[in-house]
This record gives sequence, C-alpha cells and structure tokens, in this order.
Amino acid sequence: MNKNIIEINNLSASFDSYAGNVQAVRNVSFYVQKGETLAIVGESGSGKSVTVQSLMRLIASPPGKVEANSVLHNGKDIMSLSEKQMEKLRGNEISMIFQDPMTSLNPTMTIGKQISEVIRKHKRISRKEALHIAEELLKEVGIPNSRESLKRFPHMLSGGMRQRVVIAIAIACSPKLLIADEPTTALDVTTQAQIIELINRLKKQHETSVLIITHDLGVVARMADRIAVMYSGKIVETGTAEDIFYNPRHPYTIGLLSSIPAKNREQVGKLSTIQGTPPDLVNPPPGCSFAPRCKFAMNICWQEEPVNVEVDAEHHSQCWLLDEKAPEINWSSLKEM
Repeated sequence: MNKNIIEINNLSASFDSYAGNVQAVRNVSFYVQKGETLAIVGESGSGKSVTVQSLMRLIASPPGKVEANSVLHNGKDIMSLSEKQMEKLRGNEISMIFQDPMTSLNPTMTIGKQISEVIRKHKRISRKEALHIAEELLKEVGIPNSRESLKRFPHMLSGGMRQRVVIAIAIACSPKLLIADEPTTALDVTTQAQIIELINRLKKQHETSVLIITHDLGVVARMADRIAVMYSGKIVETGTAEDIFYNPRHPYTIGLLSSIPAKNREQVGKLSTIQGTPPDLVNPPPGCSFAPRCKFAMNICWQEEPVNVEVDAEHHSQCWLLDEKAPEINWSSLKEM
C-alpha cells in the first residue's frame, strides 16, 4: 500500500523575465508520507516557495511555466486535473498557510465570513452552520472570545492572531496535507513557539501530513520528521531530521547548520557564514551549483552535475565528495568552512 500522500517527480518551474528565463526550480523530486512532517529548508531564493506553489498549481502562466513527470496525490496525477477539479482539491484535500497573514486575509471582510466562505465552498451547509464551525475553529486555534472575533476585521488582530486565523482557514475542511510556507515569519519568539506548538497539535488531532517551508532550522528541529535541503532550485540532500542535524553529507547543509548562533558563551561573536552568493538562475553554471562557494570543490564539481548518492535508506545527497573516486574526507572538518 502506498504511504505517500503526495509524490513529486522531476518538477521544474521557470519564469520569463527581461533578463531571460529564470529557472527557479530544477528537476525536484520528493514525497510526503501520511502523518509525517517534511521540512524544505534553504536560503531565500532557493526555490522553496515556488516549489509548493507549483505543486498547488498557483503559478500564473505566463510568465511562469511548470513541468513535471508527475505530481501524485494519493496516486492520482494532479497535473492532469482541470482548474475546476483543482479548486475542489485546494482547501479540501490540500491546504496552504501562506507567509504573510496580513496579505493572505481580505481586509474588507470579517474573519467569520472568510472562514465560513471556505467551508461553504466545499460543504453544502447553511451560512449559520458555517459560522458555527468557524467559531469552533477559532477556539481550536486558541483565539479568545471566538464569537466576537468572527465579527472583527484582520487589521483589528495582532500578527499572531492573524496567523491563527489563517491556520483556522487552512484546516477548515480537515485537509490530508497542510502546506505551511514560512508560518512563523515576522512573529516574535514567543508567538513563533505558540504557532509551532499549534501546528504540531493540529497535525496529531486531524492526522494531517505537514509540508513546511522555512529557513529557520530552529523551527525545523521542533517539527520535522524528514528534511529536504534546497539550493539553487534543486534538492541537494534529504534525510531524517537526525540524519541532517547529526550526519550531514553535503557542504551546503553543513554550512547552514554551522551558521546557527551557538549557545556556548565562549563562541559568541564567532558566527559562521557561507561565503559568496547563490548562482544566477538565468544562466545556471555547469556542474554543481554550490561549487563556487565550496572550499572542497574538485575539478569535476565545476564540470558535471553530481549524481544522487544513497548514504543510507532514508538519506541521500548530491555531492561528488561521496563518490568512490573522491579523496577520503573528514566530514567533521567541513564545519570549519
């Protein structure tokens, strides 16, 4: 029996621009199993948000163009669905929490109307019944005075409360897959912790799979079962959370981990960085995209794209350092990049 709620095979997305064709996502493949949380991490501009928007078929064409061998939801290729069929899927089977709750919510509509509108789109119920469900959803996501909050407009709520409303909308129809795109961006530390706890609790209560997009490895550590590391429009390493945090096998992954501020007081002021900048995706370089920033790059890294190497059953990395012909390397030394 297939355990994957979603399975993406060779997904690519590009955009026509004045500078040329921007290859934002390049042959990305991954899956999310039922009941698990997969985190896609990477620098800003690495293609994380474009990947999930392509999956949801939210990329406008033109200027965007999305191609894939297949995007399977419960074994059915959603790339072949009509827009009407996709509308039935979005918000019902697959739902999304967008980055900025202020721009995700309609400023001219009350909170109650926005939540009930989603419910009535997928369920044949009255407006009164939908408002009752909306009230219960607000209670579930921790908004006080839920009945009164139904009558409020987005600008009347704090950033944390608006994010809770967005989450309430996302879970309104009990989706099987919840996509969270930077759900804690621009929130204070305390509110971030509350939102993470809320998503984890809702995942268990509703038996929902979660695909979270973030560059915050602290969030990843508290949520993810598996992690996919994305760089320059490609996934360069995947593995369990334990694999990625304790046994990384790609220099970029190690660079991300090394850039986390240390709790050790003796290391204050010694924040590590990854030198250089990501490549131009209008003209992606041949070979490994990370080669210009990697001090361990070999000649082949500049010439040929690395293959996907199986480190173990759940752990894969695209790095020439893992090739049997590569010189033996002390992986712990890479933390000194």
